[in-house]
Parts: sequence; structure tokens; C-alpha cells
Amino acid sequence: MTPTTTVSDILERARKAIQPSMLEAVNRLGPAIRDVVTYHLGWTDANGHPSAAGGKGVRPALAMLSAEAAWADAGVGIPGGVAVELVHNFSLIHDDLMDGDLERHHRPTVWALWGAEWAVIAGDALASLATQVLLSAGNPAGSAAAAALSEATAEMIAGQAEDLAFERRRHVSIESCMAMSTAKTGALLGCAASIGAILAAAPPATTRALRDYGRHLGVAFQAVDDLLGIWGDPAVTGKPVGNDIRQRKKSMPIVAALCAGDDESKELMGILYGDGGYGGGSPSGSPGDGGYGGGNPSGSPGDGGYGGGDWPAIDEADLAGNGSDFQGARAKPLSEESLERATRLIEACGGRDWTAARAKAHLDAALGSLERARLSAVPRRALADLALFVVERES
Repeated sequence: MTPTTTVSDILERARKAIQPSMLEAVNRLGPAIRDVVTYHLGWTDANGHPSAAGGKGVRPALAMLSAEAAWADAGVGIPGGVAVELVHNFSLIHDDLMDGDLERHHRPTVWALWGAEWAVIAGDALASLATQVLLSAGNPAGSAAAAALSEATAEMIAGQAEDLAFERRRHVSIESCMAMSTAKTGALLGCAASIGAILAAAPPATTRALRDYGRHLGVAFQAVDDLLGIWGDPAVTGKPVGNDIRQRKKSMPIVAALCAGDDESKELMGILYGDGGYGGGSPSGSPGDGGYGGGNPSGSPGDGGYGGGDWPAIDEADLAGNGSDFQGARAKPLSEESLERATRLIEACGGRDWTAARAKAHLDAALGSLERARLSAVPRRALADLALFVVERES
């Protein structure tokens, strides 16, 4: 890697570097599960014929760069990149099933082709395979890397569970929404950005700085994903326009808009959930009013900011079950007119601008984390460029 390497070069290098190890890992699976997995990964079509589709390679790139940033060879991070990519794809297969999504990247999802049972078992197989990859890599730090991945996977699953629980609640605070996003997306990206350093036996301070970089990047990534879930171009995202509104997801723009506490937010509540009054607070309000306290990601714990390295806990008030009988995405489908009106209301209530500001704040925090440790200069610059790419993406 040279100082003039582009992000496209970084991602392509990562994809090529992990492909032999990915193939070796997937070939450990039984033939029936393997057919489903190779289709999901984009290696084959529904009939088993070779296909040219594939993922972006962000997580493997993070794993390899973290090894290099810790002054090791990029190859040290390859088993970590493979393992994290397997866990990521396990989560995608299950997410598509839970969300009822029929398409991913302009192709039918696994459950849409094979059914729910195969989606569950294929995802489970990838999760188990990830641990096997790390423990069989022949690296003395493999068990430590496997432990880090297991912890991140457990946090990711907890975040996904909260996301599902939100569907049954009318009232979700900004704090809870951000905590869920940190767990659901930040945990695995934090692992991806530090697992190469773990495999390189880097000092704990280096590993922590890279992990925090990845966690902040994960929140920024989720913020952008939530924006694309409403305003993304279907031709680019591969999902219907306003998909998150149709599903009544408690994404950042929607929760921020519902917490605005004005007439528009009450109208939005009525469209989405059939009543008025959200009872939240302004996303930019003071601590304790249901808002996010300005969203400063480097604020101290309890001041309404993000708490720096003290990642926020789920709001206990939300766990009390407010509106627990609400069926969320299973409610009556929205009309096109209601969808368009809801989209305008979310923007009018500041949900779009607030979420974009959170993406920028956590991008800045991610870049700041890279300055906390003594990292090799060229991969550190590549990590910064990759962060910018993630936040500026359109799909």
C-alpha cells in the first residue's frame, strides 16, 4: 500500500486477499447449506451458476488495515477479516428475514428463495464458521480474537433484539435509539477495526483506539443507512423508496422527528401509529427532556451527550413496556399518499438534518480516535479515507 492508494484500491485489495480464505471456510459447510451461502455472498446465482456480484469489502479492509496500523503485515488480519465478514453476512441473512425484505442488491433474498428455515440455518452456519476460522488460523492470538468477535456478536444481537422490541413501542427515546444503533452496527465495526491489531498482539491502548474508531464509524454508518432507508435512490440501494417508513422502523430520522414535540411530529405520529402525541423531547433539548442533548459524541456520561468511551445503556423507561401491545410494522400498510406526507414531515421536524449531523459528529469522533495511539502513518491515513467513504456512500 502506498500513500496514493485510493479507497477503491483498498477495498479491492481486501476482497482479493480474503477470497481464498473465504472459499476455504465456506467449503467446510455441507453442500446444501453451501449452495445457499454462496448465493447470498454473490458468488453464484439461484441455479448455482457463477456470478460476479459481491460485497464492498469494508470489514475485511478494516481488519487488514488495523493489523498494518499496529505495525504488522496486512496478512495477519486476514483471518479476522474473514471471520467478521462471515458474522456480518449471518446478520444480513437474518435481518432480511426479520424485516421481510424480498430483495438485497437487486436480487431475491435468501428467505425469499429458500424459505425462512433455510435463512435461519444458513445464518447460524456462518456464525459458527467465523469462530472456527479464528481458532484454526494458527495464530497464538486467535483465541483472543475469537473472544473479541464473540463479545461483539453478542452485543450486535442484543442491539438487533432492541430494534425488534422498538417495533412494539410507540415511545422510543433518542438515547435508546442511539444505544441500539451502537450495539447493532457499532459493535461489529469496532471489532473489525481492531481484530487485526489483536491478531498482531498490539498493545491494549492501540486495540482500544482502533475499536473506538470502529464503533464511532459504526454509528456514523448506521446514521447514513437510516438516511438512505428513507431518501436513498432505489436504483442504487436496491430497496423501495421510503422503505423504513413503510416498515415503521424506529430509525434515527423517524425517532428524532417524533421527539420534536411540535404539531408536525404529532401528525407524523398519527400517520405512523394512529394517534397523536409522542411525549418525547426535542433532539437538541437539554438533558432529561427526552432529547439527545445536542449529540456531542465526546460529552461526559449523563450529560445528554454520547459519553465518549462510555457507550450509553438502553433507557430503563423504555424497557418498562410502554406501548408494548403495539404491532408496529405489522399494522395496516401505508398508502402512497401517507408515505409521501410522512417523508415530508420527518424532514420538516428536522429528522433528516439531525441524523446527518450525527453522522458527521461520529465521523469526527472516529477520526479523533485514530490520534490516540501510535499507529503506522500510511494505514492510519487509509483508515481515515475509508471512514469518509463509508459516510459519503449512496448505498
